[in-house]
Amino acid sequence: MSAAELPLPASASQPRPEPGPDDAATLWQRCCARLATELPEQQFNTWIRPLPPADVSRDGALTVVCVRVPNRFMLDWIRTQYSARIEALLHEEHAGELRLELTLAARAPAPMPGQRAPLMPAVRALPPNAQMSQQAPQQALAPGRGAGFGTNEHGDQHASPYASPYGGLQAAQDNPRAPRQTPQVMGLNPALTFDNLVPGRANQMARTAALHVAGAPGQMYNPLFIYGGVGLGKTHLMNAVGNALLADKPDARILYLHAEQFISDVVKNYQRKTFDELKAKYHNLDLLLIDDVQFFAGKDRTQEEFFNAFEALLAKKAHIIMTSDTYPKGLANIDERLTSRFDAGLTVAIEPPELEMRVAILIKKAAQEAIEMPEDVAFFVAKNVRANVRELEGALRKVLAFAKFSHKEITITLAREALKDLLSIQNRQISVENIQKTVADFYKIKVADMYSKKRPASIARPRQIAMYLAKELTQKSLPEIGELFGGRDHTTVLHAVRKIAGERGKDSELNQQLHVLEQTLKG
Repeated sequence: MSAAELPLPASASQPRPEPGPDDAATLWQRCCARLATELPEQQFNTWIRPLPPADVSRDGALTVVCVRVPNRFMLDWIRTQYSARIEALLHEEHAGELRLELTLAARAPAPMPGQRAPLMPAVRALPPNAQMSQQAPQQALAPGRGAGFGTNEHGDQHASPYASPYGGLQAAQDNPRAPRQTPQVMGLNPALTFDNLVPGRANQMARTAALHVAGAPGQMYNPLFIYGGVGLGKTHLMNAVGNALLADKPDARILYLHAEQFISDVVKNYQRKTFDELKAKYHNLDLLLIDDVQFFAGKDRTQEEFFNAFEALLAKKAHIIMTSDTYPKGLANIDERLTSRFDAGLTVAIEPPELEMRVAILIKKAAQEAIEMPEDVAFFVAKNVRANVRELEGALRKVLAFAKFSHKEITITLAREALKDLLSIQNRQISVENIQKTVADFYKIKVADMYSKKRPASIARPRQIAMYLAKELTQKSLPEIGELFGGRDHTTVLHAVRKIAGERGKDSELNQQLHVLEQTLKG
């Protein structure tokens, strides 16, 4: 029954009779009908419509409305976002005493002998000494990003920061200390969950979209494309979705990997002419999580194979989540048919965390180490480390280690001593305005030309150099830099940054000029 077909409630101004059997039987339908008129259609269709009919029962004078939610993350979301309103509507629709219960629906029973077996083998349990996340007791630890070897698209072996330190699955099985992976769940890090992801304005939309996907994979926001700078939590968010799905569906086929691993797999199977193996690995998943797709740039065969995998997964309603350092249309040297598909689902950004979020991250990370971080110290560190979460965690480790080794309490004085090298850099902050003035003086143009609409090469070139230096030497985002250069779009800034960065490696004269400008700005 659609929301439009649900019977609408009588006017609240009319007196209601004592509830009878018919009243109780339609109570949930009437509540849903009112929710359908209050909530945006997308929200209603995502969170309320999929719910099964509520069980309405009587316990003496009390009416109990029990809603059985199909998975854990849908349950958490409905509790936090909608339960108060649902309960209020139920009370408005029902004259007697009432209680709302939201519970997790029972899992489907295991298949009986003779029934169709799962497509993949069951997940193996880890050895007793393995450290596990309680939310995902059967999943394997992720390979560390230690030094290893990968293969580029031309078949050349090279050191890769993303390869497993255990040398792949076979080595992991041979090493009793190595995390075990299964054909069903590979690459996930069980420590990266929604529970330990600190929410804030910087990641609010991305986190909400990821929760939607975790609650209803294969339905909305497919693919989900998350972009942002390094160290902002893109990988954490992807792993959180994988861990959430695994906790809800232990037999789900999930794969997390870095784009370089996909390139390596394409090269290996191309050399061996074993593309059926590539299809078997990537075309039969329930959830594909792939990091840093910008690494596909310029690799035509890799892009072709990823396009095939992408189409196969979408056709079977599997979900795809990708991350990148820029939005789909900003990806260079990526086939347009791929970028158009990346953009066809939902594209969300993760921004650098704001001050309050940085403070919350520091306090939470310290608590995970069983250490209480004083709020004033957290504010001090957060004010001085603004780039990304990874640098914030690094600063926290320095402070905690300094306190441990010096046997002192954590204070602002101690934090200032522990971070003195970082603070000395911060004290020489470089502003975009200073960059504009320095570059204008160097190339003998007016400062006003930096934010004017003039486009002759004698002005456009220094302006691009100033944009490049602003991106390299400040913490400003692309939109913020664009605004300071006469309200230009962030795509203009991105083009300038990439153009100058590319030419710097080829043009020794430009490199020398940039070196002089950088030294001047750094004092």
